Amino acid sequence: MNMIHRRMRQGEAPGFETVLNGGDVVCDPSGVLYAPAERLMVVSDLHLEKGAAFARRGMFLPPYDTQATLLLLEAALDRYQPHVVVALGDSFHDRHGAGLMPDEPRTRLKAAMAGRDWIWIEGNHDPEPPAGLGGVCAEEVSIGPWHFRHEPTPGARAGEVAGHLHPSARVSGNGRSVRGPCFASDGARMVMPSFGVTTGGLNVLSAPFAGLFRPETARAYVIGAARIYPIPFASLSRG
Repeated sequence: MNMIHRRMRQGEAPGFETVLNGGDVVCDPSGVLYAPAERLMVVSDLHLEKGAAFARRGMFLPPYDTQATLLLLEAALDRYQPHVVVALGDSFHDRHGAGLMPDEPRTRLKAAMAGRDWIWIEGNHDPEPPAGLGGVCAEEVSIGPWHFRHEPTPGARAGEVAGHLHPSARVSGNGRSVRGPCFASDGARMVMPSFGVTTGGLNVLSAPFAGLFRPETARAYVIGAARIYPIPFASLSRG
């Protein structure tokens, strides 16, 4: 299970305040990003109904992933009370997930969306609008000093906030090595951690991240046991 969500069950770690392309944001230990001036919350890679998608292919996972992910999402919404929510793609694990979602989680999700401007960014897993849930669907959208899309684009893109890569970081020292999900940023752009409880992670030092960040300011905001730790990429370990 994603380390983000083991942390949030303890519910104690504070958010980390930073500046992203000139705008103030909070990296929350749940894995959401919050922009207080815009009353905006961003969440990436929920991968709802992943267990059901696997079951349709004859592969069985514990069937509680959607329930657990929604519980954590509801907690983040209660904490920040955003006016606008941007879901950065792969909100469902496949294109059928929203339409086949059972009534109970569907009702919970629609209740969480109620009274908010909810924007579904198209992902590679869910390229079609989620059936029967409402909200606005877009390939990408700009709000304030940020531009939101699912997959990060190569090269310098100031203001871009993306998901897709499920960033994680490994920190080694004193004979120990710890790996955890993270927000990856150089102060100009960011790649968000995945939020779904059964999602994995990709080391920020691996090839897909190459060229996305300025080396001198690239940091992993690692979600740890007590707080978020901002660690320069140069101090991280591979593997």
